[in-house]
Amino acid sequence: MNGDIDSGKRSFELRSLGATGFDTVYKAFSLAFQDYEIRLNRSQLMAMLHRRGFDPGLSFAAFDGDDITAFTLNGIGTFNGIPTAYDTGTGTLKEFRGQGLATKIFEYSIPFLKEKGVEQYLLEVLQHNTGAVSVYKNLGFEITREFNYFIKNANEIRDEILIQDIPFSIRQTGLDELEDASEFWDFHPSWQNGFESINRSAGEFVCLGAFHEHRLAGYCIFEPLTGDVTQIAVSRPYRRKGIGSFLLREMIGRNRSEVLKIINTEISCESITRFLASRNIEPTGRQFEMIRKL
Repeated sequence: MNGDIDSGKRSFELRSLGATGFDTVYKAFSLAFQDYEIRLNRSQLMAMLHRRGFDPGLSFAAFDGDDITAFTLNGIGTFNGIPTAYDTGTGTLKEFRGQGLATKIFEYSIPFLKEKGVEQYLLEVLQHNTGAVSVYKNLGFEITREFNYFIKNANEIRDEILIQDIPFSIRQTGLDELEDASEFWDFHPSWQNGFESINRSAGEFVCLGAFHEHRLAGYCIFEPLTGDVTQIAVSRPYRRKGIGSFLLREMIGRNRSEVLKIINTEISCESITRFLASRNIEPTGRQFEMIRKL
């Protein structure tokens, strides 16, 4: 799983990360994203990659000797029932940018992904990153959905309860009690918020259910350490009765982070956008979900 490329300035070796230690990967990741507002330490990166299905053997990088100059970290799993590779992180170190390394890595990876039965490649990209969007379109990716994402200081979120039309109780539940949760959805969760990803790191999440007469009326799943809300949904007959507000307040009370993050809600889903706005949570930005068939 290796090959040589010539960028016009110097030569690099393309190869899988299967035999590369995590410390080397972490060093390259930190250097590639050192100018970003949000930084991940070693344990946070390891946890994020684990949850997203990171497969070192099917992830690839351009090497200058023993050092990574550019990389794509791939998660492997299923999405909408289709074997899928997911871009958990693509980066190029600053001094090696402008040489098309990320594109070369992607093209190099395709035969190996197809050999392992992967049928499509999935990624998300910030909409304002027009350069990256253009590159992905040129590589054959199509926009499949548009997402909002929300990052809000927990102490700025309105958590008062305006109405409670019916009696209900909230208690911690197990993932096994959410077998019919898809009936509550207005849209299918993105890769990082789906049950396959959640189950990879199930011990890090708290699931809360709202019950009316022993019947599940709403639920949420969140990660207290990071403030990451992966799912929150209320059954249609029980909406606008205060259940969502109660669930949000419970999450804030158990949250161990200074922020609450709700990443990748479909822009077309006005119900979740209106609900969050009523809690003083406005969109922070937007992403495209893009897919290329392999």
